[in-house]
Amino acid sequence: MSGDIVILHNPVPEDAHKDEADVLIQAREISKALAELGYTPHMLPFSLSSQDCMRTLNMLVPLCVFNIVESLEGDGRLIHVACSYLDHLGIPYTGAPAEAMFLTSHKVLAKRWMLLNEIPTPEWIGHGPADPVELPLPAPCIIKALWEEASIGLDESSVVMIEGPGMLKALVEKRSEELKTQCFAERFIDGREFNLSLLATTSGVEVLPPAEIVFDFPEHKARIVDYRAKWDEASPEYKDTQRSFEFSSSDEVLLGRLKETALKCWRYFDLRGYARVDFRVDTEGLPYVLEINANPCISPDSGFVAAAHRSGITYGEVIERILADSLSAEQST
Repeated sequence: MSGDIVILHNPVPEDAHKDEADVLIQAREISKALAELGYTPHMLPFSLSSQDCMRTLNMLVPLCVFNIVESLEGDGRLIHVACSYLDHLGIPYTGAPAEAMFLTSHKVLAKRWMLLNEIPTPEWIGHGPADPVELPLPAPCIIKALWEEASIGLDESSVVMIEGPGMLKALVEKRSEELKTQCFAERFIDGREFNLSLLATTSGVEVLPPAEIVFDFPEHKARIVDYRAKWDEASPEYKDTQRSFEFSSSDEVLLGRLKETALKCWRYFDLRGYARVDFRVDTEGLPYVLEINANPCISPDSGFVAAAHRSGITYGEVIERILADSLSAEQST
């Protein structure tokens, strides 16, 4: 097959941190894979204020846009804007539609939707008074950014024992000021952590082999994938956080339940192309969905690609299947 494919990504400044610069690694690898598949790839930073971006999209009239935009002007809450703009132009794009991208990127809205659809997720207290769930206190909690991905803002101090609502409100407000973004708190599940990646097929979706995040941490240290564990290769957190695809027969029931829940997330959140669902499992063996990532990282060293390789799927085949899902959806409309 042939045709122009635009790889749309967020602009990356020269002094960008590793989590921001990673999107360029993705874009280059996707471009290489698309070229090998016979397409003509064009890497393009997305900006509503740039005439070059708008002009290029209108001039090329691409067969499809491979959308890996993660933020706009450094703000994760604008991740859905690229999808909405492409919808406006009538250009098909890979991955989740704008509505699903917005819903999954707003962590509290996503949790509300999970609750409505009987998908287990840890109890939380958000940034406003409208949350339907009360967090029983005292309890260990983790304070997170409401919008940001890539473990931005997460470190060991994010996990705290909360004695009462006054303490919780003060800590959430303090964290919001420090990160310069809205934060919320959810009950910290002190247990095992799993990632389940999903990849579209011609007839539906395939759940790739589950991965467990194994923490080789001291007893006193909170077992979380924080910013250092994800991005700082020189840190103890990075070195002592490993991905494993090996499981014993005693995990079969749990893994089946994780797969079933991941598929439920795919259906109820209207996910497309590819996605990843992150879980924690408590000491009683009960799984809870932490987050749903509608456009997970697909760099060659990412967890998603590792799961695909575990299933015998090459990087080129991952890109081909994501693209094919977008093109088939366009043809069916």
